[in-house]
Amino acid sequence: MKKAVVLLSGGLDSATVLAIAKQSGFACYALSVHYGQRHAAELVAAKQISQALQVHEHQIFELDLSVLTTSALTNSAIAVPTNNNDQGIPVTYVPARNTIMLSLALAWAEVLESQDIFVGVTAVDYSGYPDCRPDYIAAFATMANLATKAGREGKTLTIHTPLIDLPKHEIIRRGTALGIDYSMTVSCYQADDVGRACGKCDACRIRKNGFTAANMADPTRYQQNS
Repeated sequence: MKKAVVLLSGGLDSATVLAIAKQSGFACYALSVHYGQRHAAELVAAKQISQALQVHEHQIFELDLSVLTTSALTNSAIAVPTNNNDQGIPVTYVPARNTIMLSLALAWAEVLESQDIFVGVTAVDYSGYPDCRPDYIAAFATMANLATKAGREGKTLTIHTPLIDLPKHEIIRRGTALGIDYSMTVSCYQADDVGRACGKCDACRIRKNGFTAANMADPTRYQQNS
């Protein structure tokens, strides 16, 4: 089996991508990053998902990004927006997060002699982050093949983004068809310690709307005051 590194946050999209990679016949190596995010409950979800989908290996990389104090996800003094009135790129954007995570995935892929990375970015029904867009992914792939020994030796790396053009309800339908239990996943930007969602942030809003549009019951566990 060909090996693939799959970035696994513990959220809905990354769980779906892991299932897609597995269905495609890859031996999956899941990579999660504990970067000081306020919603660290997603890492517990990532462990559960990796076990449920029987990945070959799951690594949680410890990397403190709390010094990136301009993001509400790494600075608890900044409130997570709940009014959906953000103009432009929201304060939940973590500077260069996907570049950092893809770089870690790239390094591990080279160690594993893998030429495939899967990531659950989407440019539809998303928060507008610059590092979730097709031109960014294409540019990173070009850089990755120039920056690695494997790439220079002709072992071309492919970054798979099977969700990038899909709205949330189609992602949910596809994952459901693959047998994903979405109650395991954590998408909320300010989930509590046991993974219950606030029901108010941008991530919760997009997720809720997705289940509604898919005509499916929302299995998300919510906090009592949501």
